[in-house]
Amino acid sequence: MRQNAANWLELADRVWHFRRDVLPAAEAAELSRQRSSLGQLLRERADAARLKLGIESIEGALRRSGGAVYPKTSLTENIEFCLVDAIVILGIRTYFVQPFKIPTNSMWPTYYGMTAENLRPGEALPGTAERVLRLATFGAERREMIAPKSGTVYAPFYFNGQSAYLVPTLRNGRSWLVIPEVQKEYNFYVDGENASVRVPRDFNEFEKDVLIPTFFGTQEKMIAYLMDQYKSSRFQEKDVLLDENTGRSGRVYVFPLPGAARAGEPIVRFDVMTGDQLFVDRVSYHFMRPRVGQGFVFATGNIPEIGEDEYYIKRLVGTPGDTLEVRAPVLYRNGSPITGARAFDLNARQVAPYGGYTFGNTIGEGRYLYPGQTLTVPQGKFFAMGDNSGNSKDGRVWGFVPAADVIGRPLFIYYPFTRRWGPAR
Repeated sequence: MRQNAANWLELADRVWHFRRDVLPAAEAAELSRQRSSLGQLLRERADAARLKLGIESIEGALRRSGGAVYPKTSLTENIEFCLVDAIVILGIRTYFVQPFKIPTNSMWPTYYGMTAENLRPGEALPGTAERVLRLATFGAERREMIAPKSGTVYAPFYFNGQSAYLVPTLRNGRSWLVIPEVQKEYNFYVDGENASVRVPRDFNEFEKDVLIPTFFGTQEKMIAYLMDQYKSSRFQEKDVLLDENTGRSGRVYVFPLPGAARAGEPIVRFDVMTGDQLFVDRVSYHFMRPRVGQGFVFATGNIPEIGEDEYYIKRLVGTPGDTLEVRAPVLYRNGSPITGARAFDLNARQVAPYGGYTFGNTIGEGRYLYPGQTLTVPQGKFFAMGDNSGNSKDGRVWGFVPAADVIGRPLFIYYPFTRRWGPAR
């Protein structure tokens, strides 16, 4: 009963502080008197009967004086609860700990972006229970490309004789059937009829994890096969749409793929596995400088070469005044092999699956750290690179990170539930 009385007194205090300036004098005096009376009963540790009378008295005063504060409908209480919850969550996210999802594999194998588990047509599939478990544990989402008819499968490639990659189209789509997002659409052709599958825009592993295992086995075999098709003139040149929003198109080679499709059966089938989701510590860098070797989360809105307001995660390799140079596979800082993180050493020794640090010009859009180039980090800036150097658009492409845009450091991988779950490296 004392706990019940304390709750009523807390409600009365709330009504008093919210409404005392608008209450008629008589109601204000009565509410003040009832608050004092119930407070005195609690201090005296009165028995249950006296407390019950005190609660009934103050409840009557509250009904007359409470306005919109009391009595309150369940709808009002639920809305207030949700609003307060949202404010607390937003406050924690903004000032203390922020959730962050790794989209790409530029930091692989330290952090995983989205990958694919290939389920080759004809192989046994996970059952319903296993599929639900995989969704809950690994975020696995099924994708299939179904053949519209039987016949030879064709696919569009950029091909220059030494390298090749499959060409997707950027299209508008929806995540969870509601949230608008831009997606990649991969289009194949079966004797002239289109078959397609869509994946998230940041999913870059379709070729490596799905196309090559399904049709070729290895990258080298794919290049050799396409070269043979090219020399034999078994291809078509075609203009394809590259971006639905801009209308941009490009010229591609359409090659036949090994094997044949059967109507109604999958051409490719795979599960997209979610990237690592982690908490980012937003507090530490208010009290200490970022340290070389730490995982490094920052906003990109003030980096002109990126042009989009997003969050990136890389590894910090250079602070103001540092001199950097790549002598593949080693990254040098101030004239010595860089230290401060286990990934630096593994890359320098090319301990699989770490491939070592590569020069800026191997990225295709590289502007910094060319062979023989020495780079000095300006004041008020940082330089960041991905652990998966050969497949990372990082500082070598877009330059420096403004100090004011540093968000924090990775703290804890909370999903998916793999062996990487736990404190972030």
